[in-house]
Amino acid sequence: MKKAKIVLAALLLGLGSLHAQNKLDKVNITYGEELPDDKQALVEILGEANGKIYGVGLKKDDYFLKIFDGKSMKLLSSSPIKLPDLKDKEVEFENIYLLNGKLYALGSVYNRKEKAYSLVATPLSEAGKLGTDGTVLFKVPVEKKSEMGSFFFRTTQDEAGLLVMHAAKIKKEDAVNYQIKFFDDNLTTIFDTTEKVVFEDDKKKEVTFNIPDFQVGLNDDIYVVVNEGYRDKKSKKRFETFEVHAYKSTKGYAKEVITINSEGRYPQNCQIVPSGNELHLMGFYLSVDEKGRVNQDLEGVYAATIDLKTNTTTALKFNQFDQKTKAKLIGERRAKKDKDVAPMYNIIHVIGRADGGMTILSEFQMRMVGQGAGIGIGGVGVGVSSITYVKASIIVTSLSADGTHEWSNVVPKAQVATVSTMFLGLGAGSISDNFSVGGAIAIPIAQMGSGPEYLGALPIYKNGELSIMFNDNVKNKGITNGDDMKKMDSPNKAVPTLFIFDKDGNFVRKDPEEAVKDALVLRPGVSYEVSDNEYIIYSSRKKADKLGRMVLED
Repeated sequence: MKKAKIVLAALLLGLGSLHAQNKLDKVNITYGEELPDDKQALVEILGEANGKIYGVGLKKDDYFLKIFDGKSMKLLSSSPIKLPDLKDKEVEFENIYLLNGKLYALGSVYNRKEKAYSLVATPLSEAGKLGTDGTVLFKVPVEKKSEMGSFFFRTTQDEAGLLVMHAAKIKKEDAVNYQIKFFDDNLTTIFDTTEKVVFEDDKKKEVTFNIPDFQVGLNDDIYVVVNEGYRDKKSKKRFETFEVHAYKSTKGYAKEVITINSEGRYPQNCQIVPSGNELHLMGFYLSVDEKGRVNQDLEGVYAATIDLKTNTTTALKFNQFDQKTKAKLIGERRAKKDKDVAPMYNIIHVIGRADGGMTILSEFQMRMVGQGAGIGIGGVGVGVSSITYVKASIIVTSLSADGTHEWSNVVPKAQVATVSTMFLGLGAGSISDNFSVGGAIAIPIAQMGSGPEYLGALPIYKNGELSIMFNDNVKNKGITNGDDMKKMDSPNKAVPTLFIFDKDGNFVRKDPEEAVKDALVLRPGVSYEVSDNEYIIYSSRKKADKLGRMVLED
């Protein structure tokens, strides 16, 4: 099963050895031979099928379909992907998807004359040739390019289907429009729905509308979480609607609305976790003050359990951060003054445990955009010269089966990478100030291979034991206090570290005995989870690149 990955590790490897093995505690890696120096950065591993591994390569502005042998990790072919040059149309490469062993190249097309924004999928051969029959997945009318919105993608757990959302704010109508479609491996439309939300009389209200998450569940059921709220300026009260829109295949995909009582709290983000006849939602929430304003600080973690047979909420818990956790995040002095945590944490991984509980990993994420006029956080700039990505501390939270807080701990981490670019698209996680889709900061595929792919962490869970691996500054060896951490901003000099948790939330740090010069460093955005204890990884050191398999041993 493929999962969105924010993965990072550095493994020790002599450049001259073939299929060398490397270990850090229970993590074992076997690499293939050195890949050809073709100047193409592997920016995504699409999946594995028919004994082959498929990936996307990037060289300047050109994309390539790269195919590797599944056993030897040897590069079999690298073929350029030529997108068509259409008159009066702007074609942008979105990605390649491997659905049930079938390759499709997806591109978005903006047509100035028709004032339409389309998403087109075209079959792709292993030689990198586009088929003659493309399928128009979406064709959305737009007033102008700046309001064309964004596409967001999810694959099914078995990677045999594709869920796509297009979302945009219509300024003229003061409304939000989003359309969701679900396609099988032949790109046949299984499900299609469109929703429009109009902000009525919003001069007297402070309106927000968010789609924190949308997913494909079991039996190809579709779930969309919607959070709509406003503050009435006259009454100084905030009104919140937190809902799950469920579209079940057994019900002919008829819309079912499940309302969750947020009790005067503002759910800042959300992760959907389908599990049998239950649906789990979890994320961070913000408090609301006595005047109805949302406080811009994290209050804690919420968890909700929904019975999908009755569409009722069977458990709902709001857990405030304890003093110990807050002290590790913001320092003891500020924690004693009851200061809160900045709302910059996004869920990167959720682990369902055998006891029915959940372990949530949330990472500090920030994107700073450098412009001619200065620095902006988040947002979109024109004439952008640089983008700095920050990924720092990880909050690990253990919840019982009913959502009650069991323990929390903080893994100290500080990672920074800056990319030079001429343009920054809206990307996943952002639409406008009061309308957003998703929460985590996504790195555009065009910016991979330039540094930000080294940031993040790899959570490993097996036999009831949680381990977290990431790249760190060599000067942080043995350090577990966040205040003493030095930032990792030079990936080529990074070394691996591993934090291992026990059942009570205590951890130990494992570091390599010594750093080896010219060791390969894993690029996180190009890893692929084969199973709970096996990953396909891509590591590099200057011009030396290798593909490998990482296995988690007992």
